[in-house]
Amino acid sequence: MSLPAAFHDIAKRVNNWGRWGPDDEIGTLNLITDEVVREAAACVRTGRRVPLALPLRRQGVQTGAIPGRVDPLHVMVQINQELFGPGSVACSDDAVTMGLQAGTHWDALAHVSHSGLLYNGRPAGTVTAHAGAAFAGAGTMRHLVSRGVLLDVARALGTDRLDGGHAVTPQDLEAAEELAGTRVRAGDIVLVRTGQIRLCLGGDRHAYAHPSPGLSIRAPEWFHARDVAAVASDTLTFEVFPPEVPDLWLPVHALHLVEMGMPQGQNWNLEELSTACGETGRHAFLLSATPEPFTGGTGSPVAPVALL
Repeated sequence: MSLPAAFHDIAKRVNNWGRWGPDDEIGTLNLITDEVVREAAACVRTGRRVPLALPLRRQGVQTGAIPGRVDPLHVMVQINQELFGPGSVACSDDAVTMGLQAGTHWDALAHVSHSGLLYNGRPAGTVTAHAGAAFAGAGTMRHLVSRGVLLDVARALGTDRLDGGHAVTPQDLEAAEELAGTRVRAGDIVLVRTGQIRLCLGGDRHAYAHPSPGLSIRAPEWFHARDVAAVASDTLTFEVFPPEVPDLWLPVHALHLVEMGMPQGQNWNLEELSTACGETGRHAFLLSATPEPFTGGTGSPVAPVALL
């Protein structure tokens, strides 16, 4: 089934193809300039560090609903082994098998295609079984540090957690921006808190996954107008799920990753950050969130830290 005309109308309005040249692979990360990072560093006042990643563990957020996206399988490959003979220093080593998007992660631009195309009009066929993403993969996101802004939509709407199926609209984002007391600007990384992660933290992985609040199909135009560099949220699906437009699956993924060239993150734990921002009255901070540089990956795990 082809995508509806309403989707293509939005796609035309937010499209960034060619904006940074025909060979560009990092999209809106081009908006994070040296000046943006210098200004972001000025957000650090107390030195308080807030971790935003979920633990990587066997019983993580995955339930099997997404084929192949397995929680980490951690095994020991040597335990206290005296590699250089009896009495020498002993070493323990381990290995892990996991989906690159199993836990807290960034989606690379190559993660999604539509109409046979990736970001910047590249063919979707550049993603192959042997090499993975030959264009716009996770390995191209070499540094992701900027000013982060927490848009605490749940708190702005007077609740701990948005209801499953709540579509976060531009009006919701502006309400959270007003609560934050700062205007989202070019090069910012926006963190959208819905409170949905509270279900996961409480042990109910299935309820966490579905139904879920998330970004509305109307939200990408708001991020495009503000020249946001990247967006992450505290949900499994990122966008509202089930979709607000019947049978239109993952339209926000397609608009962000394919049309805008804007990375998006999922499964970010924003609970401690919400508390810290509420205590300090500041919702802007320096955010360090560079993903692991997996060559050819369509996504990559990240252990982000907000510095206040």
